Amino acid sequence: MNDIIYTILLSITPIFELRGGIPYALANDINPVTAYIVSCAANILAFPIVYVFMGFFHDLFSKMEWYANLFEKIVVRTRAKVGDNIEKWGFWGLMVFVMIPLPVTGAYTGSFAAWVFGIEKRKGFLAVSLGVLIAGLIVTAIFLSGAELFSFLLKKV
Repeated sequence: MNDIIYTILLSITPIFELRGGIPYALANDINPVTAYIVSCAANILAFPIVYVFMGFFHDLFSKMEWYANLFEKIVVRTRAKVGDNIEKWGFWGLMVFVMIPLPVTGAYTGSFAAWVFGIEKRKGFLAVSLGVLIAGLIVTAIFLSGAELFSFLLKKV
């Protein structure tokens, strides 16, 4: 049971997300389907977390100079990374951005981008959720393929 909790915590953490949760679960002998479902469900929670933070705390913190400066840097960086795709492709651009399991792409950045670009909440949630589900499949497939290759190579040695 502890491994499931750790999987959830890794999957909901902005730095690790699915790239941490799924490999952790699979490395600890959690069934791949369970690992996928638990990790994706936890990672999808990033969307409401970001929207609650931005809707409530942003207004509160924006009066503080250090926060305003930090926020401006983050917005500039987010616009530079995803702005063209989201402005050009909208929903689909956001979904594709979230589904690519690389650092600085994922549910948190995608949710923040949806908020920054004013994408309607339902569409943003759906785009982020679909992106997370596809990213989860990609991460699971890569990990399982790598594990199979590794065990095959060990048998040959």
